[in-house]
Formats: sequence, C-alpha cells, structure tokens
Amino acid sequence: MKVFRLFIIFFSAFFFAQEIQSIQLFNPKTNDETPVIAQGQQLILRFDDLSNSSQIYRYTYKHYNRNWEEDGLFFTEYANGSMNALIDQFQYSFNTYQKYTHYELTFPNEKIQPKISGNYEIIVYKDSQEKPLFKKRFSIYEDGANLGINVTRFIDAKNPNARQRVEIQATGNGAGITNNLSSLSLSVIQNNNWGIALNNIRPSSTLGNQLLFQQLGLAFPGNNEFYYFDNKVMNQALDMVANTENIDGKNYTYLHPVWAYPGDYQYQPDVNGAFYFRRNDLGIERDADREGDYSWVYFALDSQKSDKEFYVLGLFNDYKADAKSQMQYDERSQKYLAKIYLKQGFYSYIIATKGADGKLNYGEVNGNFWQTENLYQAFLYYTPFGRNFDGLIGYGEFRTPVR
Repeated sequence: MKVFRLFIIFFSAFFFAQEIQSIQLFNPKTNDETPVIAQGQQLILRFDDLSNSSQIYRYTYKHYNRNWEEDGLFFTEYANGSMNALIDQFQYSFNTYQKYTHYELTFPNEKIQPKISGNYEIIVYKDSQEKPLFKKRFSIYEDGANLGINVTRFIDAKNPNARQRVEIQATGNGAGITNNLSSLSLSVIQNNNWGIALNNIRPSSTLGNQLLFQQLGLAFPGNNEFYYFDNKVMNQALDMVANTENIDGKNYTYLHPVWAYPGDYQYQPDVNGAFYFRRNDLGIERDADREGDYSWVYFALDSQKSDKEFYVLGLFNDYKADAKSQMQYDERSQKYLAKIYLKQGFYSYIIATKGADGKLNYGEVNGNFWQTENLYQAFLYYTPFGRNFDGLIGYGEFRTPVR
C-alpha cells in the first residue's frame, strides 16, 4: 500500500484537465482500431467531452498523398457533400463518477462522401477547421489488387532471433497493374503504427499480373507481445491490476509493475495495441459508451535509471510519445512511473524508449523476438492515369502467428 500512496504523492503535480478524451476510431469489420476500409464500408468514431455539455461539433475530411504529406487537392476533388458536417449523435453519461457527454459518428455517410481512394484524415473541430480538437487518420482502398502477405524469421548473423521478414505478392484484379508500374509503390506498417513503417517500396520483380516484393530489407524488429490490463470491474484487482481505490469521487487503478529486458520469448495472445471500453458490474455487462467510468491508471516499470526516456504507448494514445505518456523515474521505488486518465476497459500497451537521436525503440524494454505475433499491413499506392493524386489500389493484412 505504501507504493500506491507513493504514486499519488509522486504524481500530484502532474494532474491535468482535458475536455476531449477516449477518442476511438473503431472498425466493425476487424473489431479493432484498424482504420482501413474498402470503398463503401464505414468506420465508427467515438469520443467523450468531459465538460458534460452538449457542444456542437463539426467534422471534415482531408486527403493526403502516399507519404501522408499535403497533396494540394481541393475538397471538391476528393469528396462530395458538406465541408462542415455536424456530429449530432450524443448521450450523457449515466451512473459514473466522471460526468461526460459521449459522441458517436458512423462515416462515411450521406453528409460527406469520399470520391477517391487513398489516405485521409477526419478533422473534428468546434469553431474552425484551423483549430481542430483532434485528427484521426484513415485509409480507403479500391478493389484493384489482392495483397497476400507472408511473415517469416529473418536470419541475421548478428541478431538471429530478433527480426521478422515480410514478403508480399500483389495480384491485379482485371486490368494489369503492371501497365502503370512506375507509379506504384508499397508501404508496410506494424500494429497500426505509422511510426514503424517502410515506405515507397518498389516491386522486386513482376510475374504476369503479379507484383512481388521480396527484398531482404523488407524486415522489422519483432518486438514482444504487448502488455495489457483490464479494469472493466473498477473496484476489484483483476487482470494485471494490483489495487484499486476511490478517493473523493475519483477512481485510481494501480497496475502490477512490469519487468524490463526479458531473456526469452513467452507466448501470450494479445490484440496488437488495440483497446476496448468495457464496464462489468457483478457479472452484468454495461453500456460502456455512456456507463464506462474513468480512472487514473498508474503504470510501473521495474528498472534501473537510464539516460533514455520511457513512454507508455498504444492505439489508445496513437503511439504518441509526449508529456502525457512519458514515465518518470522514482528513486525510492526504483521504478519508472506514469499516470494516465483513461476510460475503463481492456488496454494493450507497450513501453518504448527514446534516445538522444529522438527515435523511438519499441523493443528495447520488452525485447525483440522473431516469434512475436504482430499485425502487418500493406498499402499498395498508385497514381491513376491523367490524375494528380495518390490512390490506394489494394490493401492486405497478416494477423497469424509466425511459425
């Protein structure tokens, strides 16, 4: 109990107020936060306003090129409908200590219809697009090519057990995709994290109506399975939760410390950085959208002090390494600690390090192993004949454990 009290003392100076919380871009097809859909499909955007008021929020889309850079397109070139559509579905929280208004939007819809494939952002704002409350990336792909992905152990003399090799075969549907070969390139990311990406990859060879990407450089650190916790039952210590308490109407969730630098890979099924809002009372599953409560969640890492920075990252914070996700070292407990305000549910997360070069390392704390089950996503971009934008002609995923 002393350690838990120490958490409160240590982080008392880090309390912050933030109105918009629990932003989730959910894909009903994959049942997770993979924001990639075929033309004609939809995503679900959810978020909470902790001011507990009925604000009027608006949204719009913006199109980007294959490298998520400005492509200069006007709204009318990539979408039909209103440039300033309303988010008009909301409900107030019920039976929670933290009061909030829950907003939900299913899109694309009749208000704004994307006309082309490619990379997009949905921008949510109150008064002006120039002052967005938040942005979320998503991609829309055509049925122009089927992408098959295979992941194997990457044999490296220096690190024979640490990396995974990705091989991709793209097969065109209908007209030959090799006719526009100079405009085609591939991007591959790991676990919905554009911070772990290989971009602008050209085919290593062609075979009829197929493109093969078999470069040796198409390899990723394996990392390790994600850490996780589940506080759907707010007042009980279950599923990696060491202790809970409620002080003056605020919930506190203290996680078991995790260990750094494991020597061996240990298989543990995970959801690759995803998160799910849930609330369960006495075995009864509640509507977490409006009945899920909030808690200060305390993360802890057993480690000696390092000259590197440590961050708690996952899809719940878009893998953003900032002041809110950074861990601080506590000399008394010899732990790195972080405190994050989260809506209750199931979360998977990773602890990444940042060195002097500013680059994030996702495998330094928890190890890199070729056996790790990762989600790999391949995006095949092209520039249509006579057009000035990058479309997404095909998309593929690999979700199976490596053997």
